[in-house]
Amino acid sequence: MTTQRPSIDDTLRGDQVELTETARQRILDAVADDRESPRAKFHLAQMNTARFRHPMDHPDMAGFVEMLDPLNHQADSAPGFLWRLTDEGSNDATSITFYDDPLLLVNMSVWADLQSLRDYVYRTEHAAMVRRRNEWADSLESVHIVMWWVPAGHRPGIAEGDAKLAAIREHGPTPEAFNFGQPFPPPAT
Repeated sequence: MTTQRPSIDDTLRGDQVELTETARQRILDAVADDRESPRAKFHLAQMNTARFRHPMDHPDMAGFVEMLDPLNHQADSAPGFLWRLTDEGSNDATSITFYDDPLLLVNMSVWADLQSLRDYVYRTEHAAMVRRRNEWADSLESVHIVMWWVPAGHRPGIAEGDAKLAAIREHGPTPEAFNFGQPFPPPAT
């Protein structure tokens, strides 16, 4: 015999919970929004690459290396942050090689939404690192930043990010691969 779980409305009307009608309606609205919102079903993945001038242990990279742990900690605690790529036994991804080039580093993360990522990138100490990137990294001739929507809970791999990077390079921003300059909403469910 299958037992049916009580609905949220039944639970909120139960003896255990004393709520005002306004509080009850806010809870019901929030649950309904989470169930119906495409944003609740999709998260924003991003990948960016940078070609550094020197290996991480080179003295000229000291300023960058010193900023890594604090910025990673800030990302980990930022509103909307969900996941970031790290190498085994490390707090960053600096030892992960990309395209067999030890100086081309990859950064990947997943965020609740575009605004959360934008706020972290441009409204935290990360913005100072972005402004200083020419001290450590060469300018890349091709597109090196890409974003795309993933199902909630999905953690993309480097191959997936590489395919999205190839897509934006070949086709420009599309709903499948885009950037801050031309973002797209999550897919309709």
